[in-house]
Parts: sequence; C-alpha cells; structure tokens
Amino acid sequence: MSFAWALFIVYLAGTAWLGFRGMRKTSGFSSFALGDRAMNPVIVGITLAASVSSASTFIINPGFVYVDGFGAFFHMSIGVAIGFLAMLTVLSFQFRRIGAESSALTIPDWIGKRYESPGFALYFSVLNLLSFAFVVLLVGGISIVMQSLLGISNVVALTITLVFVTGYVFIGGTYAHVLTNMLQGSLMVGVTILVLGSCILLAMQQPGSIADALRQVDPSLVAAVNTDGQLFNSVFSIYVAGFIVGAIVVCQPHILTKALYVKDDRSVKQYLLVFTVIFLLFQMLGAVGFFTHLAVPPEALVDSATGQFRQDLVMTQYLAMMFPPWVFTIVGIVLLAAAMSTLDGLLVSMSTITANDLVLNLAERKEHHSEEEQMAFALKVSHVVLVVIAIAAFLINLQPPKLLGIFGQTGVYGLTAAAAPPLLLGVLFRRVPIALVWSGSAAALVIHFVLFFKGADMFPTSSFTFANPGVTVSLATLAVMPVLLVAGFLLNRR
Repeated sequence: MSFAWALFIVYLAGTAWLGFRGMRKTSGFSSFALGDRAMNPVIVGITLAASVSSASTFIINPGFVYVDGFGAFFHMSIGVAIGFLAMLTVLSFQFRRIGAESSALTIPDWIGKRYESPGFALYFSVLNLLSFAFVVLLVGGISIVMQSLLGISNVVALTITLVFVTGYVFIGGTYAHVLTNMLQGSLMVGVTILVLGSCILLAMQQPGSIADALRQVDPSLVAAVNTDGQLFNSVFSIYVAGFIVGAIVVCQPHILTKALYVKDDRSVKQYLLVFTVIFLLFQMLGAVGFFTHLAVPPEALVDSATGQFRQDLVMTQYLAMMFPPWVFTIVGIVLLAAAMSTLDGLLVSMSTITANDLVLNLAERKEHHSEEEQMAFALKVSHVVLVVIAIAAFLINLQPPKLLGIFGQTGVYGLTAAAAPPLLLGVLFRRVPIALVWSGSAAALVIHFVLFFKGADMFPTSSFTFANPGVTVSLATLAVMPVLLVAGFLLNRR
C-alpha cells in the first residue's frame, strides 16, 4: 500500500468516526438541521471557516490568479474578504435573534416566518436547488486532486467522494458536519501556513522583488488593471465586484445558518472573531497563482489527454514542484478535506431545505399533520434528497464543465442575489412589505442570469465582462439593492 493510500484511509477512518459521533447526537430532524442551538462558538467559527474556504479557495482560485494576475487576486482574496466580513457582521446578530424567536431551521424557513409567508419560503426552497451547481464544482475539484494523489480514475474518485461524504452526512447531519469540519479545518490551517511559508521562501530566493520577477514573465500579471485579462479586466470587475460578491455570498444557506448554531449574541461575537482570523489566512492562498509562474513550467499545466491548458491544475502542480512527495501527499489529503468540509455543509443545507421548505411545505397544503409527524417525514425526505444529489453530481462530473469555478459560481451567485434583499431588509428594518422584497429578489435573479447568458449580445460595446458571474451578480445587486434600501428606510421613518 502506498503512503498516499495509507494516509487517505487514516483520514477516512477519523472522519467516519466523527460522523458516527454525530449520529449519536442526532435525535430528529431539528438536530439534523441545526444541532442543539447552543454549540461552542470556537467550534462554530472553525466550522464556518472550513465551510467557506473550500475547493474554490484551495484549488480553483489560484488558477484564476495564475491567468489574470493581480486583478483576480484583489477580486477573489481581498475584495471578497472585505465584503464577506462586513455582511456577515451586519446580518449575524439579528438573524440569530429572529431565528431563535421563530424557531427557524433554514434560511427559507427564516424568510417565510419573518415575512409570514409560506409561499415566500417555498420560492426560496426552489431557488436553493441552484446550490447544486456548487456541489458539482466541489465534487469535481475533489476528483481532480484525488486522481493526482491516489492515481485513480475519475469514476473511482467520484464514487469514493460521494459515497463517503453523503454517507456521514446521511447518518449524522449537522453534528457530523460540525465535528468533521473541526478536524478538516484544523488540518487546513496547518497546510495553509505550510504552503504560504513555501511562497515566502520562494520570494526570498528571487534576486529582486516578486513584482519584478512576475513582470519578467508577463507585465500584465502585476498591472492594477489588465485590460487584456479574461475575466478581471476593468476597475469594476476587480475593485467593485469583489466586494459585492463577498457580501452577497454570505447569504448562502450553509454559511448564514451558522448563526443559528449558537445561543446568544456573546457567542456570535466569539465565533465571528475565530472565523475572521482563520478566514483571512485562507484567503491569502490565492497568491499561489503568482508563485506558480516562478516555480512551475507552463507545460506542466497542460492536460496530457486533451493537450489543453488546465488552470485548475495550478495548485496541485505547484505543490508537486515545491514539496517532496511525502509532504505533497499530506498537503493533498488536506486539499481533499478542504473541499469535503464545504461539500458536507452544502449537503446538509440542501437536503434540509428541500425536505422542510419544499416537500413538507407542499405536503402540508393538502393534509395537515402534527409537528412530530412533520419532522419525522422531513427527516426521511432529507435522506432521499441526499441520495438524489449524489447520483446527479456523479453523472454530471463524468463529463465536467470546462471551467468548474465559473459553473459553480453562476448558480450560487443567482441564489445569493435573490436571497440578499429579504435577508438584509428583514434584519435592518422592522416594517418591510413582502411585495417589495419579493419583487427585488426576482429582479436581481433575472438580471444576473440575463446578463450572464445574453449580456455580451445585448451590449456588444460594453466594457463589462459578462462572462464573469461576479460581474453580472454585482450589476444585478447594484440595480436592485440601493432602491430597496432607500424604500425600506422611507417606510420605517415614522
């Protein structure tokens, strides 16, 4: 047995054990969805950091920085971090208070109860299916690393990933998610320090500054605005869109619901502090895209099967070049843990939302049952949903989309653009007409998708990069949110 396989099996065994511990704590659908609502805030902070910083942070983002240089780095690492932390702080306290008072289990459930509209909750439970695009991204990212690390085929990698992660979520729900994320998050912190340390050593070996070394490779890599960039080629796409994207992605179900895991505002402050420190550390991993230009020959990033450049190989090839095989193996296992830490949170949120807010919502319109019967039914449905998601993700990743990052972002950004209006206005203002936030939500969703798929045809002379979903969702947010915020302020002046 190879060292990689031995280490991977140890990781699987440790994670499975934590999953079984989660199973013993799970007593029904409520604990499957949220735990006991009084978790240790330090654990919640680490869990949230691990959930947020996934395959995108560890595998996908360095590839975009490799291609588009400083523009991609500022957008994905700096702008996103500032927007994310600002929005998370604004929403978390009041979101927890309202959620605790109404016993909300999910974001659609919170929205439905906040606006006293089961129909609004149903609308968001349907939109939540857009999260599946991110599931595809994560599973695809895990498969890429696993194939390189263990020398297995895509089919085998997909099977191991989906059976294992779906399995421990199936039996342990949120408790399994939190306990396994504690392990995964701790491993991720260690490896992040190791990888960033290698970047510092590489920088020290350069005769001049890193900026000078990158200019010798391609001057556009360090340009404040590279107009020839693929996705990050304007002031808006680099310096504005990143902040907006960071703010609205907080509205993802597996992120904001962490505020419901803790019991009071003091605990919210504690988990936000822990999260902030770890999150900022993880965000710096985008810099690996710069250092790959100095350490990895371009031909190493060419897919041997297709002969095409693969930007999603940047991180794995950097690790293979900078570390001895045994260290690369350890780091590779942690990259798998990084992606799995977000995947399990998404599976929990998608299955609970689909069960509680979609299926149960529709079922109760025809026939009413006791709360105990509803929760038992919802738990069964959530298990079925987990299996369906796993099968669908497997089939799509047999022939994965060309750019996994763009595929995943497009769907998730649509969901968060739609969720931001009712969440932000629901937290900031006491009186908010449901017609106002529903229309704003629908408008943001439509604008995002129309611009992404048709923007280049509709506005052929525009300088906006409509192929970048971060740009389209930012434009959608700017078109909708200022109007809604002004309306909310005026309605609550009295």
